[in-house]
Amino acid sequence: MSSTATPVAQSTPGPASAGIESVPDTTTGAAGRPGAAGTAGAEVPETAVSGSAGRQAATDYADYRLVPARHPWRWVGTAVVALGVAGIAWSLATNPRWEWGVVAQWFTAQSIVNGLLETLKLTAISGALGFILGFVLALMRLSASPLLVSVSWTFSWIFRSTPLLVQMLLWYNLGYLYEKISLGIPFTDVRFFEAQTTTLISQFAAAVLGLTLNQAAYSAEIIRGGILSVDQGQLEAAAALGIPAWRRSTRIVLPQAMRAILPTAFNEVIGLVKGTSIVYVLAYSELFYTVQVIYNRTQQVLPLLLVATLWYVVITSVLSVFQYYIERHYSKGAVRTLPLTPLQKVRKFLATHAPATRDTNQERGTR
Repeated sequence: MSSTATPVAQSTPGPASAGIESVPDTTTGAAGRPGAAGTAGAEVPETAVSGSAGRQAATDYADYRLVPARHPWRWVGTAVVALGVAGIAWSLATNPRWEWGVVAQWFTAQSIVNGLLETLKLTAISGALGFILGFVLALMRLSASPLLVSVSWTFSWIFRSTPLLVQMLLWYNLGYLYEKISLGIPFTDVRFFEAQTTTLISQFAAAVLGLTLNQAAYSAEIIRGGILSVDQGQLEAAAALGIPAWRRSTRIVLPQAMRAILPTAFNEVIGLVKGTSIVYVLAYSELFYTVQVIYNRTQQVLPLLLVATLWYVVITSVLSVFQYYIERHYSKGAVRTLPLTPLQKVRKFLATHAPATRDTNQERGTR
């Protein structure tokens, strides 16, 4: 009897595979014999083996079910907070002592609206003048003149060290210290303007003066901090390019400093809106003083305080919206992609979820 043996192909390492050990071919057939049925004595190509192994290694994940991560404590915290919010809302809606009918009656009353307009007027005038003066004080503080630096530092030190209420009363009673206010050449008798102090410093003037100077002291430090937050290398690079000093300040430093200035500056403006309520000590008819006059007459204290609170919430909410969009504008040079606005977030949510819902419904219908 003659027997035939299946030859085993051995690869000889070529020049490109020098130093690499050859791996013997251990490919076996279905029955454990070399080769497969009907291929006895045939040499199995190496490429076919590697291709078969590659196809076997590929895994189809299409039928795998995605399991979302579970966060049990997050749901527990959400449930606790939801119960708390629901309890507060239920108390506000069912407690008759809130007197929501009285709140609705006075919320848009003419006297309340007039007081609201006076509050907005004080905020706009004092805020604008305060930040302009604060900008000047910040530049003085950053100058090379020791006198300018000393004056700016002393101004901020005095007005940040005294309560706003004391400043209001001091300006309103300025006529006790100085009967007349005049404008002329110092140390001479030349006068260009002169008037009685009590005539010039009215309730409105004292309120604007006190709020403006107090706001300027804080704004100066905010603006100075924002300017100092800009890397000095920016100025050095601009100076090396021959850019004039004015353009370096307005086109390079300030746009970058605004990103650091804006959040704190808007906090100051929001605080100024609420700070106008202290003007009630001057008997000036702003929102809070008007509410006080009404509830002293009607004895409906809590509902009218709630009216003032709701109006302050409305004003600060509008300012917060403006803050978001202005900060978004000045973040163009700092982020690759601008953050989405609330309207854009809603559109993105609808665009990503609505088509998916329709496709799911269509798949369910075909099945």
